[in-house]
Amino acid sequence: MTGTPADPSAPILARLHHLHPKLIDLSLGRMERLLKKLGNPERQLPPVLHVAGTNGKGSTVAYLEAMLRAAGARVDAYISPHLVHFNERIRLDGANIQAPCLNDLLRECEDVNDGAPITFFEITTAAAFLAYARSAADFLLLEVGLGGRLDATNVVARPAVSVITPVSIDHTQYLGDSLSGIAGEKAGILKPGVPAVIGEQVAAAAAVIDAHAHELKTPLLRLGREWHVRAEGERLRYEGTSGNHDFPLPALAGRHQVGNAGIAIACLEALGAPLFSPAAVAKGLVGARWPGRLHQILPPPLPAGWELWLDGGHNAAAGRALAQARPWQDKPLYLIVGMLNTKPPGDFLRPLAPLSVGLTGIAVPDESASFTPEAICQAAAGLGLQSRPAENVQAALERIIIDEAPGRILVCGSLYLVGAVLAGLELADGAPGLCA
Repeated sequence: MTGTPADPSAPILARLHHLHPKLIDLSLGRMERLLKKLGNPERQLPPVLHVAGTNGKGSTVAYLEAMLRAAGARVDAYISPHLVHFNERIRLDGANIQAPCLNDLLRECEDVNDGAPITFFEITTAAAFLAYARSAADFLLLEVGLGGRLDATNVVARPAVSVITPVSIDHTQYLGDSLSGIAGEKAGILKPGVPAVIGEQVAAAAAVIDAHAHELKTPLLRLGREWHVRAEGERLRYEGTSGNHDFPLPALAGRHQVGNAGIAIACLEALGAPLFSPAAVAKGLVGARWPGRLHQILPPPLPAGWELWLDGGHNAAAGRALAQARPWQDKPLYLIVGMLNTKPPGDFLRPLAPLSVGLTGIAVPDESASFTPEAICQAAAGLGLQSRPAENVQAALERIIIDEAPGRILVCGSLYLVGAVLAGLELADGAPGLCA
């Protein structure tokens, strides 16, 4: 998904897609070649917090951005994928990059690349590095696109802090199907002597990360060892190198957000005073926003008595987190699910099936790699969940509202699907009505 038709960057983004036969081809050689021709902007960045992991990267970046800005820092951020407009990926001091600036940077990279093979993510990441090298930020939050070791972002020689959020099975066609192998790819962002904040990990992933860090002499700050975080009632308790702290619960919904918030707090501890300010942490916890994740549309474009929720999670771990995020069963829950065919839909749906009245399967709009609605329904039926296909989200909503008792509708399974819904609702870029 490169952008909406109204996106002024759409023409050049479309051209950049054709510079390489594959959407994803993990390697650093092409990226290093282009960056050298551009004057190595990756060596001119503000201090970088490099964030890898399977789940929670975006939320962790959202907390870090809110906390650092609350501490008075100017913060740039790089995230992917975007929801509606491509310029959401490149944030400069709290705002999405403006279209004219983005277009100029993309053209500069296109001209310098001179038609050489390079993936879309690589050349657009190079454009982002140009933007960050020319900004006056105090920090750059740099989210890995895929994996870590061979990701285009892994050209930063010495970040200020490395981060690995929880690791689970995902993107097996690129990273392999073993948890230890995937953890090794994520651990590829670790650098000698650079502190690394590590979120909750299963034993197999933790062992790989620990071993790689030991080899590199990377100091680790691990959840459950060097720092601890938990929710107690309406408060968040954090224990770390700076002592014990009592904070408000994070604004982002879901039990899993306690761990993501803890990772961000531990990063600020690693950066040290004056950035680690309890007041700034508290302000960042309640002020963080991350559209597309456990995201309620207020007011919903539905009849009275109905709720509309969106979530872009798409793997087994995301399904578990979503199922545990809130008391879904206080109202009838109807699922509208679209997924890319890069992972088994049953793994994502299994935790949600017992909570749901029924499921409507749809295709992810404008994605050739989408499962068919019938394939989604077949996976749901295998879990004992009543299901039916629909042509699109609008048709699914209309059918549910006509046939069912008022309740809660959850559109989920893909960030691209969530982005399409937000584009249709014209709620992009934090416009009024978007409630994370």
